[in-house]
Amino acid sequence: MNPEIQDYNNSKTPEDKSICDKLAQIILNHLPEAENKIWHAHPVWFLDGNPIVGYDKLKSGVRLMFWSGASFEEEGLKLGSGKFKEASKTYTSVNDINVTDLERWLKKSKEIQWDYKNIVKRKGVLERLK
Repeated sequence: MNPEIQDYNNSKTPEDKSICDKLAQIILNHLPEAENKIWHAHPVWFLDGNPIVGYDKLKSGVRLMFWSGASFEEEGLKLGSGKFKEASKTYTSVNDINVTDLERWLKKSKEIQWDYKNIVKRKGVLERLK
C-alpha cells in the first residue's frame, strides 16, 4: 500500500482507522494491479489511470465510493447525484463491512467502468469503457 494511504488511515480516530484499514486491505487483495495513491486528499485506486474506488471520512462515517457504481445495479450502494455514475456506502463501524458485498462490488468495478480519466478532455461527457 502507498505509505500516504497508511498515513491517511493513521490520522483517523481508532474506529475510523479500523474501517479504513479493513477497506484498504480488501481493496488491495482484490485489485492488486491497481495504482493507489492519495488523490484530492483521499485514498483512491486506479486501473489504467481511471479512478475505480476510494474512501473518505465524512461526518456520518467513512464513505466507500465507486466511481462507476451506479451501473453496478446493487441495492447496497447509495446512488450519487446523477451527474456522474458514482455510488457509495457509508460505514460507522468496522463490523458494518460486509466482505461478500464488498468483494462483489470490487469485481464489478473491474468489469464496469466509465471513462473518468478523459472527462475533462470530453468536456464533462462520460463514455462507458466496459
